[in-house]
Amino acid sequence: MFFVIRVRGSTGVIADIKDTLDLLNLTRISHAVLVEENPSMKGMLQKAKDYLTWGEIDAETLTEIIEKRGKLVGGDKVTEEYLKENTDFSSFEELANALINAEIKAKDINMKPVFRLHPPRKGYESIRLTYNEGGTLGYRGEEIIDLAKRMS
Repeated sequence: MFFVIRVRGSTGVIADIKDTLDLLNLTRISHAVLVEENPSMKGMLQKAKDYLTWGEIDAETLTEIIEKRGKLVGGDKVTEEYLKENTDFSSFEELANALINAEIKAKDINMKPVFRLHPPRKGYESIRLTYNEGGTLGYRGEEIIDLAKRMS
């Protein structure tokens, strides 16, 4: 499962790329989504690589993000009480593991698929260079965990 974060804004974006970002539910800077690791999603990420960064997320980090930033449809926070009463999960850890293993989707439990994060503490490296060149954009593998923690 990929954790995808939008890094750059919408000024001057080509229409095809803007449509791809909309399909990924990444309409604003510092929004993040969970995306399945399949060829069609990889193609979408590759198409919008100049506006996104992504990598594999672990259950511990996702648990922290759901706890701090998870919202239900309607705007309420996701709480453990809600999980116990309305889902088969009794904790954030169980929910995070199920999401990472693609057993469920966020909308199945009435949770918004987008996480609205803060800008990262100490800022981005560079929003015009790829991760391999010392910037922020593109695929970063396990290093997405560090960025996600700085943004949560």
